Amino acid sequence: MEIPTYDKMMNPALQALHELGGSGTIDEINNKAIEIMDLPDEIVEVPHGEIGSRTEVEYRLAWTRTYLKKYGLIENSSRGIWALTNIKDKPVKVSPKEVIKKVREDDLKNKQETETDVDTGYEELNYEEGELQNWMDHLNKVLLSIDPSQFERLVQRLLRESGFTQVEVTGRSGDGGIDGKGIVKISGILSFHVLFQCKRYKGTVSSRDIRDFRGALQGRADKGLFITTGSFTRDSIKEAQRDGAPPIDLIDGNDLAEKLKDLSLGIKTEKIEKITVDDQWFKNI
Repeated sequence: MEIPTYDKMMNPALQALHELGGSGTIDEINNKAIEIMDLPDEIVEVPHGEIGSRTEVEYRLAWTRTYLKKYGLIENSSRGIWALTNIKDKPVKVSPKEVIKKVREDDLKNKQETETDVDTGYEELNYEEGELQNWMDHLNKVLLSIDPSQFERLVQRLLRESGFTQVEVTGRSGDGGIDGKGIVKISGILSFHVLFQCKRYKGTVSSRDIRDFRGALQGRADKGLFITTGSFTRDSIKEAQRDGAPPIDLIDGNDLAEKLKDLSLGIKTEKIEKITVDDQWFKNI
């Protein structure tokens, strides 16, 4: 079985949003679309490129969302929630060829009408190379190039900026993979002791890695936090959420990148002002 192309994922993505009630996070949409397409684990867990911060399926579904947004069927908020622009009783079905044709025609028209490149709020499609290069890929290359101790200090800073206190990096060998610890307070009242592990992986984290980490934190903390530049297999996600076992929260390469961007830690966000004249507004005065 081959990995579905982004155009073949358009209707599953729309159906996924419909089944989620018209809106959802990227993870929710991806997981539901994968369920609808009934993709086996060996297909779902194929990493994208050499970096492996996300899977090939996730990468292609990002293309799918971009096309569907440009076509006007879905939209996304600044909080990372994607939603159908028009919720109906039945899932909307589209002709992928029609979507691609319309989007590319509009892109070509806009390019001819615009003298300078403008930030449109979504990833630009590079049809010639068939490749979607973005800041996440660049960030992961940087994270994979720094020393392990630098990555641990980055995680320490990230946790502190996120509200953790008494964050320490231990990094001791023979400590079952525990790289550090900290305390997080909820509403300034409840506090939880957290042990974390941070790994710079190019590929995927397995369920065995999660079990080993859980064994190391048993009886030593309220929660565990596993941070990686790579991604997690479906089995590892299930293992982290297993009933009756100490809970482990997971942060993959995409989540890590978004968190660094939100906290402006090594990531600068530049917004370009776009000014347009509303002809109709003046005619209606």
